Amino acid sequence: MNYLGEESYLAIADVVMKTATKIREGIAAIDGLKVLGNPEMRVLAIGSERLNIYEVGDEMTRRGWHVDRQQFPPTLHLTINYAHMQSADAFLRDLAEAAAIVKKPSLPKIGNGLMVCAAQWATRILPGKLVSRITARASALLGGKGSGLPQRSAAMYGMMGTLPNRGDLKELVLDLVEQFTTPQS
Repeated sequence: MNYLGEESYLAIADVVMKTATKIREGIAAIDGLKVLGNPEMRVLAIGSERLNIYEVGDEMTRRGWHVDRQQFPPTLHLTINYAHMQSADAFLRDLAEAAAIVKKPSLPKIGNGLMVCAAQWATRILPGKLVSRITARASALLGGKGSGLPQRSAAMYGMMGTLPNRGDLKELVLDLVEQFTTPQS
């Protein structure tokens, strides 16, 4: 406030709120996507009842956008700031293209769906301790233990959402975070 002054601060806040409204309305216009709730401010959660939202996130990542993934319910999470004013149209265009791609059947999506179904099935029929041991060893398949970060994460988020013991995520998360901070050789 000392640097900008109240008038400049309010002008920036107005731009951010108008940008958030533009993005919220743009998302509502994309078939298959919706903003959860009715956010008054600049934090949005994008969800879908028909599309795998994590696959939409993967498609956005392929286009250079970095959106957070959330669970319970599965959503993409955005926090809009002043810099997004210049990229709102490009973001919405890419989001619409990503949703259109996710609607189409493909082998990777079928594979992701099978992996998530297998994880759901395993957590229902296997003893909890065995699921925990398998989870601890599975991180290499999902990008941990030196195998490099996964290029796509839809299956990973889908499987993580099926784990009955939320503590099982510790090993997976630690391995993935390690990949963020360890240089690739």
